[in-house]
Amino acid sequence: MASSIACGSTLKVASFEGLHARSLGLRSAEPAASVDMLAGDSVARREGRGSSVVTAGLKDLRDRIATVKNTQKITDAMKLVAAAKVRRAQEAVVNGRPFSENLVKVLYNVNEQLATEDIDIPLTNVRPVKKIALVVITGDRGLCGGFNNYVLKKAEQRMKELRAIGVEFTVVSIGKKGNGYFKRRPQIPVDRYLDAGNAPTTKEAQAIADELFALFVSEEVDKVELLYTRFVSLIKSDPIIHTLLPLSPQGEVCDVNGACVDAADDEMFRLTTKDGKFSVERETVRTETPEFAGVLTFEQEPVQILDALLPLYLNSQLLRALQESIASELAARMNAMNNASDNAADLKKSLSISYNRQRQAKITGEILEIVAGSTVQI
Repeated sequence: MASSIACGSTLKVASFEGLHARSLGLRSAEPAASVDMLAGDSVARREGRGSSVVTAGLKDLRDRIATVKNTQKITDAMKLVAAAKVRRAQEAVVNGRPFSENLVKVLYNVNEQLATEDIDIPLTNVRPVKKIALVVITGDRGLCGGFNNYVLKKAEQRMKELRAIGVEFTVVSIGKKGNGYFKRRPQIPVDRYLDAGNAPTTKEAQAIADELFALFVSEEVDKVELLYTRFVSLIKSDPIIHTLLPLSPQGEVCDVNGACVDAADDEMFRLTTKDGKFSVERETVRTETPEFAGVLTFEQEPVQILDALLPLYLNSQLLRALQESIASELAARMNAMNNASDNAADLKKSLSISYNRQRQAKITGEILEIVAGSTVQI
């Protein structure tokens, strides 16, 4: 315990090392000019350290501890809200998986029957790539760790690769954070800014799909790439890029490197209480889809069916990407708020120790002063 006490009729405020002005929100104060060493107490400034000691009063520490407690309550509440929302978002992704998988099977079956025919479907036309539309999906809010930064860095990396090979590109930004990022950088060509909201619906996905469909069919762009954050688990999310247009007739979803980005296994979780605190239990579930007949009989021409199914598949892929991005953002926010709560608990403990030491030093100094006064000869 380090304390600096001035002998005399008045007691100076104790000074302590180890309390940084920036962490306590206090002003740096120069130590008192005359201090005495009592029982091995440290001096106000150590030689060679070159940094001034912070004078932190008991009231300042009490206020700081109260502020940290209030902040911890806020971060705990935000963590629970994000946990409840990410559960619903993940359920939306899982519930839509049977529809997507059956749609893929239908597309594959139709394509097998059309393997020997020369069909012309606008969404599957492969052209020489001269210009690419890069669709970047970000979040609408902050306080989610590095979620948005990872997506934007991935977008910058992809744009750098396209510049290196001499391919033109334009950006379609979805999300307020991405919109603000690209608006501050006028050198990046942006075709349009779109908002998807915190709970994307089929209607919103349809509006975005119509915009991308118009860009591709009008041949303003020759390829559309989708960049979003794929939800893997509560502690892991991967920013990925996959080709959205032209669509694969088989309905395969692969990234630009050819790796499959579909996941049959999902991590689900539920909130429980453990030792008087909220905790999260995780489990891996596999979504079961009903058996699908391998042989189909079509009443209409397969070309007409394929022409109707591919736009539907495009909408489902966009909706799924939006839902996974929302789930990843909420999971990142939950982890960020959990880390903030843990840091607040550590800071509160450190401040409480400093407060108790300073209070004990003050009481000890007053006792020493009383004892010294009682020994004075009258």
